[in-house]
Amino acid sequence: MMNVIRVIVGGVLFFCCVWGISAQGIREDPPAVLPPAELPLRRISVFSSGMAFHEHEGTLIGPSRINLPFKANEINDVLMSLVVNDPISTHPFILYSSENTLFQTLRSLSIDLSDNPDMAGIVSRLRGAEIDITVPAPVSGRIIGVEYRQHLVSSMIGTPVEPWLTLLTAAGIRVFNFNDINSFSFRDPQLNADLNQALDLIASSRNFSLRDVSVHLPGNASRRVSLGYVVPAPVWKVSYRLDLGRMPGHGTDPLLQGWAIVDNDSDSDWDNIELSLVAGRPASFIQNLYPPYHVFRPTLPLAIAGAADGAVHDSGWAAPAPPAAATARSRMPMVMASEMVMEEADSLRGQSAFAGGTIETAAGVSAGDQFEFTFMHPISLNRRMSTMLPLIESPIEARRVVIFSPTGNRHPRLGAEITNTSGMRLPAGPITVYDGGTYAGDALIEFWNEGEKRLISYGDDLSVTGSSMDTTGRTMVSVNAVNGVMTIKNSLEFTRNYVFRNTSSQAKSLIIEHTKQPDTTLDFPEAGEETPTMYRFPLVLPEESEIHVTIRESRPLMERISLMQLRPDAFLSYASSHEIPSHVRDALQQAIQLRVQVSAAENILSESERRRSGYVSEQERIRSNIEAAGSQSQQGQEYLRRLMALDASIDILDPQLDELRANLNNARQAYEHYVQNLNL
Repeated sequence: MMNVIRVIVGGVLFFCCVWGISAQGIREDPPAVLPPAELPLRRISVFSSGMAFHEHEGTLIGPSRINLPFKANEINDVLMSLVVNDPISTHPFILYSSENTLFQTLRSLSIDLSDNPDMAGIVSRLRGAEIDITVPAPVSGRIIGVEYRQHLVSSMIGTPVEPWLTLLTAAGIRVFNFNDINSFSFRDPQLNADLNQALDLIASSRNFSLRDVSVHLPGNASRRVSLGYVVPAPVWKVSYRLDLGRMPGHGTDPLLQGWAIVDNDSDSDWDNIELSLVAGRPASFIQNLYPPYHVFRPTLPLAIAGAADGAVHDSGWAAPAPPAAATARSRMPMVMASEMVMEEADSLRGQSAFAGGTIETAAGVSAGDQFEFTFMHPISLNRRMSTMLPLIESPIEARRVVIFSPTGNRHPRLGAEITNTSGMRLPAGPITVYDGGTYAGDALIEFWNEGEKRLISYGDDLSVTGSSMDTTGRTMVSVNAVNGVMTIKNSLEFTRNYVFRNTSSQAKSLIIEHTKQPDTTLDFPEAGEETPTMYRFPLVLPEESEIHVTIRESRPLMERISLMQLRPDAFLSYASSHEIPSHVRDALQQAIQLRVQVSAAENILSESERRRSGYVSEQERIRSNIEAAGSQSQQGQEYLRRLMALDASIDILDPQLDELRANLNNARQAYEHYVQNLNL
């Protein structure tokens, strides 16, 4: 059965016939082996991603077989990308040797030559086979085995061993030294046939680095056939030449010239092919399709083996029977689903994935963001050779500039501001710059889109020097206080001062590349353009002069302060700051006075509580003394009088403490009420 697969490669649409499985699940055997035919290489598209699309095209008459040799590292890509366009072959198929075909085939023959055995090794593997030998007289028999015996040679170091053949002959068991055997042959025709097949396989695989893929096309008429595939290839490179000496005002525009560098590292010559170079970055990966892949399966014990384990089951009770309607509903979806599957299978039976057998190929076009360069004349290039081909020659827009970047170099870079007016997307590459009719330097450029303006630099301008100095400051922007929280908005300012001196007698177009500070905004001056990491400021540097440039950026900085938890010294610091507006300072001064009253009430209360604690501690000491001296003694009577005096002092102090606590509470309430209702 033929399956049709649609594939897009390099912007070209292909329909491929693939040998497959019939609708009944039985493999349809391919036709007999077809005679080899030639399908010349007509087109190559080399991608900047390291891949190349090869297309073979030609006229075939009748059934044909196309043999394509590939390197071992190319097979996975070929199996993933090979496409065939044959308008009349309804049963094409592709054959190739798997990764271990040679080894496994040699192992499967009755004479195993897979490990390159010697004569004794070959014979020892054929025990029981009938053999004819010449020693020098002919002898026939059956192989019993090969043994190794020591052979003593006085002139040699060590004891070498020699193989001996043991045969069962009509005269009995005989032993022969392999060195005495002139020839031998097997009587079994199958052994001789397997020996010849093994030798043929080894001879055909001498170039073990190549793998043959055979495309079989069993069409019966004359037709145009093409096939294509993608394989790894050297990345094509590009190098540019930019002539700045042809500046406006001199009669001609600046000229950009580009050359493509292409390598043919294959083992085949390119003979009058259509060559295309594609600039882009398509996704590409390797799928390991070439070696046979076996899925791991676990080993499970036989279902009939073993004995059942003993088990104890809990008692249960019968569940209530469902209503009859519910039972019918629960069964109906199963019946309907079964009938639906059977009906769908009947409707699909006998249908293929695609109707018809016509296969068409669309014309090649550029796809997506890629850009294709196709040379107008056929290209010929011998194997293992490289070539340089003219890619572009076009006037472009350009102006000379000097570029000062934050690289630590005191001299700006010689450069040019160039615009791609060639009408083509140009890949990345080096640029050799010529100015004034001579070499000026080398530059680099990344992928260059149509109409895009870019900067390049190719040397240092020793006639201009530049320096910079950074300063950082803070400016208060606003202050507000709401619900006891004061918010201060500051602006953290980053200032860089540049100084440039031009000792040349010519004015310079200077571009300052200024690195952006993180999370900042540019205050002044306005930038001419910007990149993700830099601002660019264009200006004119007059001849024999010095200029100063200041660039400032700012970053917002916010402080949130809880006034309720602020210490008096911190309050005083904010209240005396001249950056804070006067009405805010006055409000903070009032808050400080209230906070001072709270602190004074806290101190008075604390001192009174400390005095009361001292009275209580003294009472405890006196009670201990009374217990020791006795209450009836003269000393004990003195202690009792002192104890009563302390009780009187505590009685006087307790009402005062209540009043002090009330005063502190009132002071705190006044302070908290003021702060919480402060709205500035």
